[in-house]
Amino acid sequence: MTWWHAVIVVIAGIWAGTINAVVGSGTLVTFPVLVALGYPPVTATTSNAIGLAPGTLSGAWGYRHELKGYWPQTAKFAVASFLGAIGGTVLLLSLPKDAFEAVVPVLVGLAVVLVIVQPRVSKWVAERREQNGTEHKPGPLLMFFIFLIGVYGGYFTAAQGVMLMAVMGMLLSEPLQKLNGVKNVLAAVVNVVAGVIYAFVAPISWPVVLWLAVGSTAGGFLGAKIGRKLPPAVLRGVIVVIGVAAVIELVVKQFAD
Repeated sequence: MTWWHAVIVVIAGIWAGTINAVVGSGTLVTFPVLVALGYPPVTATTSNAIGLAPGTLSGAWGYRHELKGYWPQTAKFAVASFLGAIGGTVLLLSLPKDAFEAVVPVLVGLAVVLVIVQPRVSKWVAERREQNGTEHKPGPLLMFFIFLIGVYGGYFTAAQGVMLMAVMGMLLSEPLQKLNGVKNVLAAVVNVVAGVIYAFVAPISWPVVLWLAVGSTAGGFLGAKIGRKLPPAVLRGVIVVIGVAAVIELVVKQFAD
């Protein structure tokens, strides 16, 4: 890895760590960057999962005050995320490489759509709570959805945070800031589990992991402390632009091959 590649990866890691702590979808920054630098999609995905794991941990730590008194319930959710992450990594390692490369543009496109609709989902959730005033307790349906999102996150990490916020926002009555803290913890669980498995059995670029980890850790703390003060529309706009560019690049690359 050249020095300027390392600089680019660190900057992408900082931005992704900040975005993950605030709204999720940091992978839509780092994954296209790694592919653009010449890394195969599978290697980019596995290296990205490991490299962003420290950032999700620092982001979760930054939200520890919002989770005061809610850790026992968060731990229950984490079990579902843990099991789902194992299932997702098994899928990635079991399916043919060509199958993953074919579905990646679809997954990135889905993630971009989720980022775009996330504000409307959040607004709908807030209005729904005001209208019915009903307190929603965690149930089997929520645990099932968290498990499925864990599977998705273990297979391809992009936008799992947006998915978690949408599902928990619809099925729980907790404040959105607390849910954001829970989201960071669950994303950290998925990334750590997937990262540990990938580290032993998947193709990994360790220089990428190192520089992503440095950047994402700093970004996680940054996002938890001041990221909530940044205009969400700006963050979301950057994610969408990068995600769309990634879809175009991946599709063109497939036709070229």
